[in-house]
Amino acid sequence: MTKPQSKGLDVNLEGMVTLITGASSGIGAAIAGRFARAGSKVALAARRKEKLDDVAATIKQMGGTALVVPTDVTEYDQVKRMVEQTTNQLGPIDVMINNAGHAVAKSVVDSSVEEMDAQIGSNFRSVCYGTKAVLPSMIERKTGNIINIGSNCSFRHYPDYAAYVGAKHAVIGFSRSVYEEVREHGIRVNCLCPAAVNTAWADVAGAELPWGREERLQPEDLAEMALLCVAMPARVQVDNILMW
Repeated sequence: MTKPQSKGLDVNLEGMVTLITGASSGIGAAIAGRFARAGSKVALAARRKEKLDDVAATIKQMGGTALVVPTDVTEYDQVKRMVEQTTNQLGPIDVMINNAGHAVAKSVVDSSVEEMDAQIGSNFRSVCYGTKAVLPSMIERKTGNIINIGSNCSFRHYPDYAAYVGAKHAVIGFSRSVYEEVREHGIRVNCLCPAAVNTAWADVAGAELPWGREERLQPEDLAEMALLCVAMPARVQVDNILMW
């Protein structure tokens, strides 16, 4: 018997603005498309403008609103401009999704300092910068959702991924601490922590995963979970979500 296919959550995000980093492909692109289908205006941030243009074109073809904001999320000045441009052109940011990140499958001894710095920058420093940039407006308006993309590596350790694992561990600690700072302002901070996802992550990292692509989580699974975090009643805070 064929399993019934879920049509996803019935959520209306009309009037909301969502900013997604790492939106040029994979998880970020899936979240952007899903939130746009739910009615949110979306701002797409990443370094590869041509890829962002492709994602934006798809969203616009289905009647959504998408703004392309090329950004290096490891540079705070660029992150600040990203938030300012999104606010100026789409409106105040209701949902910030810090998704950008990458890995390099090498031991610490074999890794260059530049490779380690790059992983810490894209996976953790970018989360700090994106959160810092959007919080003042959210605090002023007493509302907002910040969703950080961690990993099962946020809880477990693996050889040959020390810098990546360390950065993803840090995302958990940062997310939980920030929530304690801003909960009184009606702001939620969630952390989605997936195991292997069917994206180009493993190819870029040079990783050999034991699961086939169809056996892995799909980007759309994370998009649906991110939507659920936003759709929850205001009284509900989900601390961390580990997805397998």
